[in-house]
Amino acid sequence: MFAKNLSTGRKIFIAANFVLIMLITIACLIPIVNLLARSFSGSQAIIENRVTLWPVDFNLEAYRHVLNTGEFWTAAWVTVKRVLIGVPVNMLLTILAAYPLSKSNRIFKARKYYSFYFVFLMVFNGGLIPTYIIVSQLGLIDTIWALILPSAVPIFNVILVMNFFRGLPEELEESAMLDGASQWTILWRIFLPLSKPSIATVTLFSLIGHWNAWFDGLIYSNFTSNYPLQSYLQTLVVDIQSTLMSGDLDAIASAMNVNDINLKAAQIFISIIPLFVIYPFMQKYFTEGLTLGSVKG
Repeated sequence: MFAKNLSTGRKIFIAANFVLIMLITIACLIPIVNLLARSFSGSQAIIENRVTLWPVDFNLEAYRHVLNTGEFWTAAWVTVKRVLIGVPVNMLLTILAAYPLSKSNRIFKARKYYSFYFVFLMVFNGGLIPTYIIVSQLGLIDTIWALILPSAVPIFNVILVMNFFRGLPEELEESAMLDGASQWTILWRIFLPLSKPSIATVTLFSLIGHWNAWFDGLIYSNFTSNYPLQSYLQTLVVDIQSTLMSGDLDAIASAMNVNDINLKAAQIFISIIPLFVIYPFMQKYFTEGLTLGSVKG
């Protein structure tokens, strides 16, 4: 575990760090394991607070209640479309905004004004009602574009990519221009291939943002058939209460094994499965892109 040439103090420091990191990891995992156990537990066991790290009265009713409806798969397809369209739109506009902002004031004289504009919008916005009015007047209500266009330019991502671009050696751009390369060529054939860690990082941010968004789906959709997945999952707890009052004995029997807690736990795990699948493939870029993108400001 330790190299032979390390001092005793260094070995103690490394061992203490290892123990501390393990304790932090365990502290982060325990709530997740408890949540997973609750999603597979019976309603009465949860009410009696008998669930810790292992399911009690194991059943799949919470998952069955979430998955056995056509509305779930419709909402999942809306979210998939949102991700497939929204992430490329975010990345294209992020790159096109970040590249000119990464130039010096000598090259891009209006840079400071645009930078102030972006930072100002990052702190302040028009508010919910003006945004809704704009979306409504553009005829975007109940369309996929209402979920994409209002957040088409994520300013935080623009700043990350801009700082990464500014950290690249200026000599690369100068030598390319001497060879006759245009700004478009420099961006797409030099800057982007060198910026894979930063691009992967903001792509992950954008994907998570679109996948987890739920409030805009409730605002900009008048029909549940247009809800993205997270918006649909938010409505299931209300549906449980309606089922218990409906008088349908079969539905009531199924719902009795489900309450707000295990239903929400099942919702969480269903919604984060795609992120669990994607994140390991992008993790090698994540830390590098986040730190390198903040070297220069």
